[in-house]
Amino acid sequence: MKTYLTLAYLAFFPYYLVAQDFAFGSLSPEDIKLAKNDLDSFSNAAVLNEYGKAFMLYNDTKGITELYVDYHVRIKIFNRDGYKHADIVLPAYKDDTGERVDVLSDITAATINIVDGRVVSTPLDKGQLFKEEVSKYLTHTKFTFPDLQDGSIVEYSYRLVSPHIFNFRTWYLQEDIPKINSTFEAVIPGLYTYNVVLRGPYPLTTQDAKLHKGGFRIAGRDIDCSRMIYGMRNIPAFVSEDYMTAASNFKSAIYFELSDIYQLSGANLKITKEWRDVDRELVSSPDFGGQMKRDNVFKPLLANILKDASDDMDKAKAVYRYVQQNIKWNRYLGKYAESNVKAALESRSGNIGDINLALIAGLTAAGLDAEAVLVSTRDNGVVNEVHPVLSDFNYVVAKVNIDGAYHLLDASDPLLPFGLLPLHCVNGKGRVINLKKPSYWVTLQSSQKSTTQYTFNAMLHTDGMLKGKLVTQSKGYAAYRKRQELANYNTVEEYIEHVDETLASVDILNGEISGLENLEAPLVESYEVELKLHADSLGQEMSFNPFFINRLNKNPFNLDERTYPVDMGAASEERVLLTIKLPGNYEVTAKPDDYNLALADQGGRYLTQTELLEDTFSFSQLLALNHATYPPESYFALKELFSRIIQQEKIDVVLRKLTEE
Repeated sequence: MKTYLTLAYLAFFPYYLVAQDFAFGSLSPEDIKLAKNDLDSFSNAAVLNEYGKAFMLYNDTKGITELYVDYHVRIKIFNRDGYKHADIVLPAYKDDTGERVDVLSDITAATINIVDGRVVSTPLDKGQLFKEEVSKYLTHTKFTFPDLQDGSIVEYSYRLVSPHIFNFRTWYLQEDIPKINSTFEAVIPGLYTYNVVLRGPYPLTTQDAKLHKGGFRIAGRDIDCSRMIYGMRNIPAFVSEDYMTAASNFKSAIYFELSDIYQLSGANLKITKEWRDVDRELVSSPDFGGQMKRDNVFKPLLANILKDASDDMDKAKAVYRYVQQNIKWNRYLGKYAESNVKAALESRSGNIGDINLALIAGLTAAGLDAEAVLVSTRDNGVVNEVHPVLSDFNYVVAKVNIDGAYHLLDASDPLLPFGLLPLHCVNGKGRVINLKKPSYWVTLQSSQKSTTQYTFNAMLHTDGMLKGKLVTQSKGYAAYRKRQELANYNTVEEYIEHVDETLASVDILNGEISGLENLEAPLVESYEVELKLHADSLGQEMSFNPFFINRLNKNPFNLDERTYPVDMGAASEERVLLTIKLPGNYEVTAKPDDYNLALADQGGRYLTQTELLEDTFSFSQLLALNHATYPPESYFALKELFSRIIQQEKIDVVLRKLTEE
């Protein structure tokens, strides 16, 4: 959920509110008494108080406006599992030139313990501050608090001076531990206009503003500022769970985006651009549009690449396979190329931009209609669809249009079939960039679902040994994941040994795998297996669990409340079909119930059925989740569905031999 806060109105709100930092080391009786279960049952630490202030000063020497951020936080560590919250990482960024650099200073930290009723404070030795060069754009300053104990209170503060003012300062009200209080003060000169957005499920408990006279000075002139105060109290911890995109999409936070700068001359410099401006910038960029145009690099290669292609789809697949097999991903993301198409092909290496912009150039050289699609990956967060913000995007894929349909392509993974995006790219919408036409949005969705079918045909022998053939057929994302898993083993035989160890009650006697080379074909695993059934002493009664294949052991949904969607990335379907030939006349004395459970709005279903016809026992199971994404309102239905599946899978089938009359 997003709430847009109107900055222009806040700037002249007549109510005067005083927000100020809390004194370092000044504990209250409530801070000391606070215990783990006072807030919730699962958090191992909590923020007692948090304060931040961001303001801007003009640097006459550098001739730029800089952002100053003062931050102060006090955290209580309840137990050893909460010690990780005393490992602090402070990021500092710089641009390509290395000249516009964030500077951290005034780092103060201390651990406070109560020893024999006395408050004992242990300050951080500044020699214990460590710097780590994460990349050419990012440096981490790290430290760990000294003298940690269960019940310790840790406190630190710092100042950050940054030339990066576009996003002002994002303030995260909600984190993965609860907060008793969080207050943020933003002082923004009247020369700068920001779009301000509150994201997340919880309302502010404080939102006030006043006019701050002469708070910014430039060229000898004092400029009035807007002083905004945002606060929230008793904030629940954000608990991450399976099937979600970036947590930042759902945590309560305040986001800023610079839209206008008013110059002293009276002119207005509009920062928030229109998409036509961004289109022009990208198409003219040598590292983006310039690489899309490098179709000449592929023209000498086309005769060989397209030698077996008979139509446009064959051409597209041939070019896709060529790029996929000839440029290896160097593990760096990016929407821009780091080198160029020719260099990437020659070195056989490149980042995401190099690979997929080369793919677009190759498709164009083959006479196909190809475009670029800017993407924000799932762990990077959703993009702003209201205003074009290029920094929201961290990835680029190709789009090829054939016979009235389009296909989204990512050639960075040699195991991805044509037209199947990796799930980390299936995230909201992407922006399509065309060299000649205006850009537009496209929904990023999976073109195939994840499908798995297990078929087990077997014969039960009088000694209780069940022998037969287990065939697993995987399609779509299921096949892609299986191929990724297989790639971790040196041989197919090693993988089969792994499967044998995974199926604890089953022995694999023989096995083979087909469909490995053809990425668009199903992946088929065939195993000759045997397993011993439980039998009574007389051999009259035998039992087994029919859910021995891919049994669900844990409910992925365990929260009391989930305020964000369940995002699986793709629809899925899993079937299990067992057919067992019995060695005589048997009856079924116990079995799982036949189920037919359905989710609302055709969201999915769960079916099980057992049947005994003469000497043949059969069992079938279907779990179909028909939507890629489910809203929070569907959470409890999903939770209940999986809970019932787990209970169902605990029930054995019992077969009793009938005596002959």
